[in-house]
Amino acid sequence: MRKTLFVLLLLSTTLTRAQFYKSVIPSPEFSTALEKIVLDFRLNFSTIQGNSLSNHGDAETYESIIKLPGARECIIYKYHSKIDTTASWQAIMYKGDSYKEASRIYENVFRMVKKSQVRWIDKSYVSFNGEMEKPTEDLKFTSSTLLFSLDDKRYKNFQADVEMISTYDSWEVHLNLQTKNPDDNF
Repeated sequence: MRKTLFVLLLLSTTLTRAQFYKSVIPSPEFSTALEKIVLDFRLNFSTIQGNSLSNHGDAETYESIIKLPGARECIIYKYHSKIDTTASWQAIMYKGDSYKEASRIYENVFRMVKKSQVRWIDKSYVSFNGEMEKPTEDLKFTSSTLLFSLDDKRYKNFQADVEMISTYDSWEVHLNLQTKNPDDNF
């Protein structure tokens, strides 16, 4: 009886730890996809660029070949204005009418990005750092910014923005990977 009880206790503890680590550490698929996207930023997302979706004046949109697990769609935006010739990458992680589900996904995406490690060219590991802005149902827009901590001129203002947006009748959660000038107020 004692052996059975001990085995059950040990098994329960092991499963509890596994569930804890699973909720804290992003899946390998998420981390690998994020790493590929971040590394391709150096090339303006050109090697992960798929089919053209649309072309409007100063911007073109493309499908992203690399998709994050759980994303509804992943899009690359390429800008061709005199001021901005960069590209940005966006995943739509949730689209629906549940505030509770949108909030859960928003917080989960933030945690996964923050906990992911990007293996850099020199084999070192780099990560995103930032604090989460907690969503509330009365706010129509919540955004949390994670800065990429890397001493590389190309990534000087590179960041991940996790957004939760309320439309008239639904909620959306986005993950944007892009550069932003710190002087921009939008």
